[in-house]
Amino acid sequence: MGSIGEDEVKHNNTTDLGSLIHKTGLTSKKSTSAVLHRSLHHDPHQAVHAKGNYLCLSNGQKIFDATGGAAVACLGSNDERVARALIQQLTDGVSYCHSLFFATVAVEQLASLLTSSTNNIMTRAFFTSSGSEAIEAALKMARQYFLEKQQPEPQRTHFIGREQSYHGTTVGALGVGGHRARRKLYEPMLSKNASFVSACFSYRGRLSVDEIDKAYVARLEAELEAEFQRVGPRNVVAFIAEPVVGAALGCVPSVPGYFAAMRRVCDKHGALLIMDEIMCGTGRVGPAPTAAYPNPLHAWQDPSVGVAPDIMTMGKALGGGVLPVAAMLVNERIVNVLAQGSGAFSHGQTYQAHPLACRAALEVQQIIKNDDLVSNVREQGALLGKLLKRSLADHPCVGDIRGQGLFWGIEFVQDKAIKEPFNPADGVATGIHELGMRPPFNISIYPGNGSCDGERGDHILLAPAFNVTKADIEHVVGTVTRVIETYFHSKLSLPHVEKDLS
Repeated sequence: MGSIGEDEVKHNNTTDLGSLIHKTGLTSKKSTSAVLHRSLHHDPHQAVHAKGNYLCLSNGQKIFDATGGAAVACLGSNDERVARALIQQLTDGVSYCHSLFFATVAVEQLASLLTSSTNNIMTRAFFTSSGSEAIEAALKMARQYFLEKQQPEPQRTHFIGREQSYHGTTVGALGVGGHRARRKLYEPMLSKNASFVSACFSYRGRLSVDEIDKAYVARLEAELEAEFQRVGPRNVVAFIAEPVVGAALGCVPSVPGYFAAMRRVCDKHGALLIMDEIMCGTGRVGPAPTAAYPNPLHAWQDPSVGVAPDIMTMGKALGGGVLPVAAMLVNERIVNVLAQGSGAFSHGQTYQAHPLACRAALEVQQIIKNDDLVSNVREQGALLGKLLKRSLADHPCVGDIRGQGLFWGIEFVQDKAIKEPFNPADGVATGIHELGMRPPFNISIYPGNGSCDGERGDHILLAPAFNVTKADIEHVVGTVTRVIETYFHSKLSLPHVEKDLS
């Protein structure tokens, strides 16, 4: 396999993206796989081994995974402690049993750990195999709550979400997500009992740079109130939102005071607040400690959010990608209503509370806690943001750099002054990802689209493992900077700008 030198990538003004791809010898081959991959035309790279931050491919490449897959591999790959825990569960414990008939130690311990991490504000946990399934459970739980109250409210069937949000790919979850491109094919199948208000998106949502946080939040609060009134305040089941928006917008934190305002509207009309922490939760954003939460784990525990949900969902970093696992947590008020009513959640799945998956998640969460990895997320995340801004803020095609903890996004524009996105047909984010995968860069970067209006707008995400070092962060920023400069040099004939990251 051929490759090119880093100096050639940086300095050869005759090197364009097409010739770079040709010289690497990594042009895609026609699919021969029996697997229904993401593309029917080309097979993905074959990963044959993984350890720590690196994925080894069948072609000999060693790829630095700067995104933990989809912000999943919070401990990197193949942690020996997790492996030992799974072997123990398989040999001395239970590999599978039906949750309708049996409980297991691993599931009970994981639920106890998670509810304790909320200061027991959330009192019960329900475990699924994916984030989409956790959202489905949350929607059903919210509906059942209103049916089982002492004074039932069966008319509550409507959910309010946010534009450019994403909560999962199943029909119910997709129905409460506002990402237009992801909804488009399935729009006729999706629930009509959902509507959307503006995202809390500082870069694109403010009326001007002079609109302060308080005014911006007040405007979003008024918009949510107006939507409640439009659909009928007593028809709304819940408002659902991500504390830090992940793939749909590219790591967008909420403005301080925003969720307190959303909570006020929900409480005023008796609706529930659902927070989707599938991508941003379980330590990913490095929530800051407070007197109430000295060892915070959840994004809602950060002072910038400041309010607890009625229902929350978790996934991704919950199990670190070792086995498929996600969760829905509910607060005491909801549990009490069901306890005094039917006494059961009218929902269940074959692999609900899978013992092996929950044992993996339990070990991952114990490692995060015992190794104080959320503190490392805060420390290395601050460095990641600082170096990204120093290196790329002045790039003519970088519109915004935002994020929190080890969860950062970079949005690309063709005109910074008016924040004009690239044409979706240009495939900018995907092109940057594909270039990063090639030598000499050898880095995996997560591409995203729709950050402008749900269809237009390109961004990438960086979400490395919680145990990364300063040297890892410097490597990520330096490599990503070179990838972006090389890509736009080829695309727009822009000069390379060398950065000192020391």
